[in-house]
Amino acid sequence: MSIHRFLRPCRTLGFVLLIVGAFNIASAHEDAGPIAVQMVSAANEFLDTLTPELKQQITFKFDGPERTDWHFIPKDRTGVKLKDLSLEQRRAAHHLLHTTLSSAGYLKATSIMNLENVLRLLESDQADVNQRRDPEKYWLAIYGTPSTDQPWGWRIEGHHLSLNFSTVEGIVASTPLFLGANPAEVRVGPSTGLRVLGEEEDMARGLLAMLNEEQRQQATIATEAPKDVITAPENKIDLGDPAGISWEELRGKQRQALMRLVRQFANNLHSQLSNAEMQSIQEAGREGIHFAWAGSHDRGKAHYFRIHGPTFIIEYDNTQNDANHVHAVWHSLKNDFNLDTLRQHHADHPH
Repeated sequence: MSIHRFLRPCRTLGFVLLIVGAFNIASAHEDAGPIAVQMVSAANEFLDTLTPELKQQITFKFDGPERTDWHFIPKDRTGVKLKDLSLEQRRAAHHLLHTTLSSAGYLKATSIMNLENVLRLLESDQADVNQRRDPEKYWLAIYGTPSTDQPWGWRIEGHHLSLNFSTVEGIVASTPLFLGANPAEVRVGPSTGLRVLGEEEDMARGLLAMLNEEQRQQATIATEAPKDVITAPENKIDLGDPAGISWEELRGKQRQALMRLVRQFANNLHSQLSNAEMQSIQEAGREGIHFAWAGSHDRGKAHYFRIHGPTFIIEYDNTQNDANHVHAVWHSLKNDFNLDTLRQHHADHPH
């Protein structure tokens, strides 16, 4: 079942109406000016709905340690939970979320949250399941003061979701960006057939099928897939020289398939952000992009793929829970958390 056709698995009518309402409001603002300005406006509208106590709880220094302390495991975060917000406050939070994501990306993010209900069903025999599996346990945090001329950022994070956005001198950074899905394919309950991150796997397998035997051997870097994405939060984003098969070694439709796969990940972002990412990739040189595969080539078996270019790394790992548990992450090799732009900002404007 395609994520674009999916809405039925939402647990309650209220959750559906909340998503649809935010979806319609934010869609109208998709091209309503520079994304940096839209983000400031949406963040301030959200902050205006909060009580002084919640504002204090949700706000951190831009240069503090909290901003770069990210993860995707089910644990408590700093900031404010969706669970602690009123309906008005949640609407504003969802508007902020959709301001930075495309319609497809927004639907993936909210569907990932709702997979907690599927896990609650699958783990119903465990005593603490209601505390651990909760689609409202996603935290928002604001770093700095939303402004068009000063550095600031925000994050929404919880189990299998970490979306990080920051603005420095009008440049919006949207990495690291993590999306996960457990189960990767829902096989019980009303959501049966749902694959939140299934299109990414299908497109990668389509590219793999286009390769001849020699090219496939070149693309395959290991017969066993890693147990998780290699550029997890606790690890350095350093994979050495790109491995696998390069764009230069591909031909015609193979090259097109590789770039469509990259675009599939970029298109989770607002059109202005995704277009900027693709332009940066083009300018850095497509010939430096490599596609690598590890693990079985058979569907349903543990597998991993990576796209590694001069300016970015995309990883997709589906090995856990009998290859039914996806972790996918996008990193900028130059500007995760806007750190490179921030360093230049401080050099140009000593504080």
